[in-house]
Amino acid sequence: MFTGIIQGKGRIYTARPAGGGMVFGIEAAFEIDNPLEGESIAVNGVCLTAREINERRFLADVSPESLSRTNLGGLSVGGEVNLERALRLSDRLGGHLVSGHVDAGSKVISRQSVGDFTIFNFTVPEGLGRYIVQKGSITIDGVSLTVNSCEAAAFSVSIIPHTLEVTILGALRPGDPVNIEVDIIGKYVERLLSYDDNKGQVSGHTINQAFLARHGFVV
Repeated sequence: MFTGIIQGKGRIYTARPAGGGMVFGIEAAFEIDNPLEGESIAVNGVCLTAREINERRFLADVSPESLSRTNLGGLSVGGEVNLERALRLSDRLGGHLVSGHVDAGSKVISRQSVGDFTIFNFTVPEGLGRYIVQKGSITIDGVSLTVNSCEAAAFSVSIIPHTLEVTILGALRPGDPVNIEVDIIGKYVERLLSYDDNKGQVSGHTINQAFLARHGFVV
């Protein structure tokens, strides 16, 4: 698990095909203290396994599935990425609970400076609109952000100067692809409320006033 609080950027120093996927060599811009072979590191919000860790450098294998569902397939030598090491139970939860399992890709629609802040508009990935809630949390390229507004086809976030400086979001331009992970809690709540124990499958019920009353949430 992660928090969406990026520890720093990394740079791709090698990239090669392997077993239908890719192997990336990544050099972090910060010290990797007490590294553990096989530990999880989020790269642009994608949970990867770090191996052959040597000071700030490590290798990470990326499966064909991850390449097809994320923007990692577009990485090349010299490219920058966001990095976050896995959450420890003693850490502060500064962002929100992030699994590192990207739901879908999105694209930058627009970027606008408003005072010291930068407003980004992104496309809403198909099937994920119901999980993107105004003032709720969302992860973009591994960064925990708050949703400003959300419509059927687009949602916006407001980003502070510090975040633009320490993450790769500062380099985003209209048309650029990003990784999206919606709030995991919303997905679990939906699954629990729509599961039919008798049939062992999702029932397809709509969560509305009648559904809540039938299950004792309202009277």
